[in-house]
Amino acid sequence: MNSLSRRRFIAGAGKAGAAAVAASMMPRAMWGNPVGLPLGIQLYTVSKSLQEDIPGTLKQLHDTGYREVETAGLVKHTAKEFRAFLDDAGLRCPSSHLQLAGDNLDEQFADANALGAHYAVTSVLRSFSPAEVKALTSTAATPAAGSSAPPKHPPMQPLGLDGFKKTAARMNEVGKQAKAAGLQYAYHNHNFEFEKMPDGSYGYDVLVKETDPDLVKFEVDCGWMVVAGADPVAYFHNFPGRFRMLHIKDFQPVPKPTTALGGPERPKGADLGTGFVQYTKIFGAAKAAGIEHIFVEQEAPFPVSQMDSAKADYVFLQKFS
Repeated sequence: MNSLSRRRFIAGAGKAGAAAVAASMMPRAMWGNPVGLPLGIQLYTVSKSLQEDIPGTLKQLHDTGYREVETAGLVKHTAKEFRAFLDDAGLRCPSSHLQLAGDNLDEQFADANALGAHYAVTSVLRSFSPAEVKALTSTAATPAAGSSAPPKHPPMQPLGLDGFKKTAARMNEVGKQAKAAGLQYAYHNHNFEFEKMPDGSYGYDVLVKETDPDLVKFEVDCGWMVVAGADPVAYFHNFPGRFRMLHIKDFQPVPKPTTALGGPERPKGADLGTGFVQYTKIFGAAKAAGIEHIFVEQEAPFPVSQMDSAKADYVFLQKFS
């Protein structure tokens, strides 16, 4: 459920605070978006704020300028209750991140439908022990806002070619069940999918090639893809029609491409525009690629607070409008 370049790390409150003020003073008519779509945010980005105040957090997101959200859990509420919070805040939920583990997915798909989502998304669909799944998907594994500590995700073992083939088969199964529930299944990448295969290609290529284009779409997490050394634009060109959503994310610079999702080598997040992910070409190619939704998402550590980062990210994206 959770996801994960920064040339420089923002230190201190000044820059993020200034960005937040700029957002509050910007005329509504100037609030644009990079690819002609409403700007969205993956709610994992503000998970701590949601735990403290759901209505207030959602209102702040709407006031900032976000119009769509992607859920990552329901904060101990039912889907119907959470949908009411979204409606009150004037926010739409076209996509929902789900666990989609086990054989009985009906309840999760029912939640996605109740939220008004079209896309049912998983961000990890490989085999883990129960303890690993809990560690990877728990917000407790992520440091509090403002912390400089790395996320406490465990190291992950390589999948290998056979592992990626099995994952692709599982994705097709989930896609069939999602379609039967009136939903479209989509897979969200991290960096571990860019493990090199024996022929030099990436494991991600196996997932795209061996899944049914009708049953399985993809949500490209641009930050995770770039930090692993891959190029979103190349994937748009090489596999047309497979990509429907983007996660807009940045990272502090890494010395070399990495597929480490856990442990001390896991890359550290940063506010958009303060890392090394370059979005000009990505946004330029996104519309032709058929992208339908874009969601800001940010990984820890946050320079000031999750909400300040969400506001700074929004302001950064206005330069592309």
